[in-house]
Amino acid sequence: MKELLEVLARALVDKPEEVKVDIVEGEKSVILQLHVAPDDVGKVIGKEGRIARALRTVVKAAAAKEGKSALVEIMD
Repeated sequence: MKELLEVLARALVDKPEEVKVDIVEGEKSVILQLHVAPDDVGKVIGKEGRIARALRTVVKAAAAKEGKSALVEIMD
Protein backbone atom coordinates (compact mmCIF):
# COMPACT_ATOMS: atom_id res chain seq x y z
CA MET A 1 0.00 0.00 0.00
CA LYS A 2 2.82 2.38 0.86
CA GLU A 3 4.51 1.87 -2.50
CA LEU A 4 1.21 2.22 -4.34
CA LEU A 5 0.47 5.57 -2.70
CA GLU A 6 4.02 6.81 -3.34
CA VAL A 7 3.86 5.93 -7.04
CA LEU A 8 0.47 7.59 -7.49
CA ALA A 9 1.49 10.73 -5.58
CA ARG A 10 4.80 11.08 -7.47
CA ALA A 11 2.90 11.02 -10.76
CA LEU A 12 0.77 13.98 -9.61
CA VAL A 13 3.29 16.40 -8.12
CA ASP A 14 5.98 18.75 -9.47
CA LYS A 15 8.55 17.71 -6.84
CA PRO A 16 8.38 13.89 -6.71
CA GLU A 17 11.58 13.67 -4.66
CA GLU A 18 9.74 15.25 -1.72
CA VAL A 19 6.98 12.63 -1.62
CA LYS A 20 7.16 10.52 1.53
CA VAL A 21 4.71 8.10 3.11
CA ASP A 22 4.77 7.24 6.82
CA ILE A 23 2.79 4.29 8.15
CA VAL A 24 1.07 3.98 11.52
CA GLU A 25 -0.19 0.42 11.89
CA GLY A 26 -2.83 -0.92 14.19
CA GLU A 27 -4.23 -4.44 14.46
CA LYS A 28 -6.73 -4.14 11.63
CA SER A 29 -6.15 -0.62 10.41
CA VAL A 30 -3.37 1.34 8.75
CA ILE A 31 -2.90 5.11 8.63
CA LEU A 32 -0.81 6.31 5.70
CA GLN A 33 0.50 9.84 6.12
CA LEU A 34 1.35 11.33 2.72
CA HIS A 35 3.90 14.14 2.90
CA VAL A 36 4.37 16.36 -0.15
CA ALA A 37 5.95 19.76 -0.80
CA PRO A 38 3.72 22.67 0.32
CA ASP A 39 3.34 23.78 -3.31
CA ASP A 40 2.04 20.34 -4.31
CA VAL A 41 -0.69 19.90 -1.71
CA GLY A 42 -3.33 21.38 -4.02
CA LYS A 43 -2.36 19.01 -6.81
CA VAL A 44 -2.76 15.99 -4.54
CA ILE A 45 -6.11 17.19 -3.21
CA GLY A 46 -7.52 18.29 -6.57
CA LYS A 47 -10.67 20.25 -7.33
CA GLU A 48 -13.27 19.67 -4.63
CA GLY A 49 -11.04 16.90 -3.24
CA ARG A 50 -11.62 14.57 -6.17
CA ILE A 51 -8.02 13.38 -6.52
CA ALA A 52 -7.67 12.87 -2.76
CA ARG A 53 -10.90 10.87 -2.75
CA ALA A 54 -9.64 8.73 -5.65
CA LEU A 55 -6.32 8.08 -3.89
CA ARG A 56 -8.16 7.05 -0.73
CA THR A 57 -10.44 4.71 -2.70
CA VAL A 58 -7.52 2.95 -4.39
CA VAL A 59 -5.61 2.57 -1.11
CA LYS A 60 -8.73 1.29 0.70
CA ALA A 61 -9.19 -1.34 -2.02
CA ALA A 62 -5.57 -2.46 -1.66
CA ALA A 63 -5.97 -2.61 2.13
CA ALA A 64 -9.18 -4.61 1.84
CA LYS A 65 -7.28 -7.27 -0.11
CA GLU A 66 -5.04 -7.63 2.95
CA GLY A 67 -8.01 -7.68 5.33
CA LYS A 68 -7.31 -4.25 6.79
CA SER A 69 -8.86 -0.81 6.65
CA ALA A 70 -6.81 2.18 5.55
CA LEU A 71 -6.91 5.91 6.11
CA VAL A 72 -4.88 8.36 4.02
CA GLU A 73 -3.87 11.68 5.56
CA ILE A 74 -2.39 14.36 3.30
CA MET A 75 0.23 16.53 4.97
CA ASP A 76 2.75 19.13 3.84
